[in-house]
Amino acid sequence: MGAYILRRLLLVIPTLIGVMIINFTLVQFVPGGPIEQVIANMQGQGDVMRGFTGSGDDASRGNAGGGGEERYIGSRGLPPAFIEQLEREFGFDKPPLQRFLDMMWNYFRFDFGTSYFTSKTVVELIIERMPVSISLGLWSTLIAYMVSIPLGIRKAVKDGTPFDTWTSGAIIVGYAIPGFLFAILLLVLFAGGSYFQWFPLRGLHSEAEVVAQMNWFEYALDYAHHMVLPTIALTISSFATLTLLTKNSFLDELRKQYVVTARAKGLVERKVLYGHVFRNAMLIVIAGFPAVFIGAFFGGSLIIEAVFSLDGLGKLFYEAALARDYPVIFGTLFIFTLLGLIVGIISDLMYVWIDPRIDFETRES
Repeated sequence: MGAYILRRLLLVIPTLIGVMIINFTLVQFVPGGPIEQVIANMQGQGDVMRGFTGSGDDASRGNAGGGGEERYIGSRGLPPAFIEQLEREFGFDKPPLQRFLDMMWNYFRFDFGTSYFTSKTVVELIIERMPVSISLGLWSTLIAYMVSIPLGIRKAVKDGTPFDTWTSGAIIVGYAIPGFLFAILLLVLFAGGSYFQWFPLRGLHSEAEVVAQMNWFEYALDYAHHMVLPTIALTISSFATLTLLTKNSFLDELRKQYVVTARAKGLVERKVLYGHVFRNAMLIVIAGFPAVFIGAFFGGSLIIEAVFSLDGLGKLFYEAALARDYPVIFGTLFIFTLLGLIVGIISDLMYVWIDPRIDFETRES
């Protein structure tokens, strides 16, 4: 097993580099970079040259139109020296290959740079948004497992009965409803829409003045009160996959000979299910927990964050993409990809921990 883990760890670096090369190359062809964003923000704001120290000759050449020298959308009329200053600030005065190599060298030293537009480091921005994403990812994953596993077991035991039929219909309907639509429905019904006002409309906590007067227990209740609706909205679509996976795993195990033997020995059904079948049937479900959590943590909360006005990592990445804030885009991409690769290794280790009969080294050879 040690040799397998070592091989997987050695594959992390080339995989990371490959992902970053693909995304860095694609970004070079996307119009509207950070310099265009700065120019667009300057348009119509009166003295666009405020703070610029270029010479009068430069300004006159820029105002002349620049002819074929216009390299950025909307830059006509701006002094070339000003554009060169922006290029130096953003690092675009270097060729793309050198910029990529410098970026990767910094990333492998865990130096992810500073945002172009917020003057905060990428790490600071991630830490600021982390509580929201951790809350959504953790609670939605735990609730999904706590509901789906018992429900899937019950459906396997009651396979073909009316209970199995109507629960399957219910979870499929939940899976088919778009997350943003269900989130809006929850707001309308329970957050001061046309019906009830049982839950807050936005945010992770109440106003700062109110929170400052709370003790720890009241603070925890306030946090839970704010998390109910976004957690439900994020979790509803995950019930179907996990429940059906649990049911099918149990059905496969229930048809095996060792289950027939255990029942023939007179063991009670509960002992058969949870003493023999559970460990084998839950192998795929439990071992996939890290990947499911990371998926909900980083990738599944953008729309929910927008609907409930939560500042999480999904919204951070989306805002960075709109603003062409490349340090944030590539920094978060590098971190999330690295975490995903490590979680894949952890999932394999959980397979072996749950079922020692699994040997990845033997399978590879």
